[in-house]
Amino acid sequence: MEYGNVRPAEFVARPNRFVARVLLDGNRETVHVKNTGRCRELLVPGARVYLAEGTNPARKTRYDLVAVEKGPLLVNLDSQAPNKVFAQWARAGGFRPELTLLRPETVWGNSRFDFYWEDAAGRRGFVEVKGVTLEEGGHARFPDAPTLRGVKHLEELTRARAEGYEAAVCFVVQMGGMVDFAPNDATHPAFGAALRRAAAGDVTVLAMECDVTPGSLAIRQAIPVRL
Repeated sequence: MEYGNVRPAEFVARPNRFVARVLLDGNRETVHVKNTGRCRELLVPGARVYLAEGTNPARKTRYDLVAVEKGPLLVNLDSQAPNKVFAQWARAGGFRPELTLLRPETVWGNSRFDFYWEDAAGRRGFVEVKGVTLEEGGHARFPDAPTLRGVKHLEELTRARAEGYEAAVCFVVQMGGMVDFAPNDATHPAFGAALRRAAAGDVTVLAMECDVTPGSLAIRQAIPVRL
């Protein structure tokens, strides 16, 4: 996926989870942050960020903050991007070679999964996609804050697998060059425990790192998952 008209800026402050103050061409600008997570290790004063110009003339802010530099690492921060790049990758044959259906936002049980799919062999299943922006020493981690919703999704995937569906959780790592992926047990041990139960229940756990530029994001390759 690509953004239009991306411009560099300097991060100043984040008064709330929806907006940030930046310096753009020496002028202070209020921009929309396309990620409501904490991102405390990324959005620090002086960080170089990248802004994509919005297309809706009625919006309150002109730009979206979509990426940030963390030292030599470029991290995409758009929380809507993981589902978009997963869909592009899956429809191109990356997830299943003979998909006949990939439907977003499908309700099953007490959850709304990101995708429901079917293939030419008659298999069918669900995929939940999680965007990963937390990096520690070259290792990708999720989550960066406790997520009860994430635990619930894993439990529902495990139940769907037990009832005969295929089931997978795909962690889209919104940066490149990672050694591996693992659950962030220090921040939310219950999520890590739920992920290990899901894997033991035959739920597929994928971690896909991305090629990232200031103006684009695309899934590149799988990285090892350490549970």
